[in-house]
Amino acid sequence: MTSTSETGSPASLRAAIVVPMLAVLLGLQPVTTDLYLPALPALRTDLAATMAQAQLTLSGLLLAFGIAQLFAGALADRHGRRPVLLGGLAVYAAATVASALAPSIGFLVACRALQGIGLAAAVVCARAVVRDLYEPQQGARVMARALSGLGIFALTGPPVGAVLVTTWGWRATFTACAVFAALAIAMVVLRLPETLRSPNREATRPAGLLRAWRTIAVHPAFVSWTLLISATYGMLYTFLAGSSFLFIEVMGSSRLGFGLALSCTTGAYIAGTLVCHRRLHRLGLQRTVRRGALMAVVGALALVVIVWGGWHSPLTVTAASMCLNFSHGHQQPCGQTAVTGPFPALAGTASALSGFVMSATAFGIGAWLGRAMDGTAAPVLLTQAAFALATAAVAFTLVRRHGAVGVAGVAGAAAGPAGVKP
Repeated sequence: MTSTSETGSPASLRAAIVVPMLAVLLGLQPVTTDLYLPALPALRTDLAATMAQAQLTLSGLLLAFGIAQLFAGALADRHGRRPVLLGGLAVYAAATVASALAPSIGFLVACRALQGIGLAAAVVCARAVVRDLYEPQQGARVMARALSGLGIFALTGPPVGAVLVTTWGWRATFTACAVFAALAIAMVVLRLPETLRSPNREATRPAGLLRAWRTIAVHPAFVSWTLLISATYGMLYTFLAGSSFLFIEVMGSSRLGFGLALSCTTGAYIAGTLVCHRRLHRLGLQRTVRRGALMAVVGALALVVIVWGGWHSPLTVTAASMCLNFSHGHQQPCGQTAVTGPFPALAGTASALSGFVMSATAFGIGAWLGRAMDGTAAPVLLTQAAFALATAAVAFTLVRRHGAVGVAGVAGAAAGPAGVKP
């Protein structure tokens, strides 16, 4: 058994503490990307970088984030959530400060990769903490509230980043990220005890790690929920990756209009998480994601009609994307919690494996869009629609058939929940 730290015992934690902490930890991801997007043109000029080199500061972060999750999860299952979380946040903070001081584009790319490694530890441990403290359905309600907070960070990131770049230059965006990381570290140090009850001593041994990956990867519930959250994340990432090109260059929107469109879609996502939280009480995990998937179908069909009829405009595309983001607000809280449901003693590893699949999906979408974009709206909108329909298909088939996650898990069920009061 792990000893509780001086911050208190896991059973003393309430949702009033857990939710804002999760929002900050998970919010590191949109802060790291969205706050930084307005800085790309300025840093490219200042560091005399090519467009491809500037894009490496994003793709390098994403690649490192995806791979590092696999090992961060095993470390968290072996040594506990708290030390891995603090170590990851320390790496993130140091890399962020170094990014603000970067003398060259190559140095900045390396620092962004280190940021991705630290970010992976923070996100994986945050998800694992939810499984440590709550059973899946209860955890999904907590996660929905936390992701509402994440939505606020995503909503405010681009305009805040634009103000910082305009006022103090691109390096100020990294300074702001470092301040945010310091807040996260302070919250963990002061408020988060160790939540892992029984460390898995086999978790970091190569044979044990491979055995854990195999056990998790073939579990029907894990496969079902991972496919769900990867499909819905692919739907979202397609919009994020192609939206500036689509709105500004294809549809002739102003930068202000583009910002307003992003705000509307993010607002729909936040609304989706709030409705998800309410539905979970009545419907449970599987029925809640099916209800949300209906909006994904509506949005996907709308996008197909928009492309078919040539009716793409900032208004029509934003309206359809709001339907998709509302659905995303259902799938992510439920899916991110459910992937760890059958594995209470391997929650970190399960979270990491599903996170790796999501990151690989996003990386593949980026590569696809780079080849498919042809100056029209079709590649972005039809790719969004395809992932939305895939989300609905998984929700109504695999998750409906295999998505039940009970109180006891298949790996270390004796570890049990920590009995945290909501």
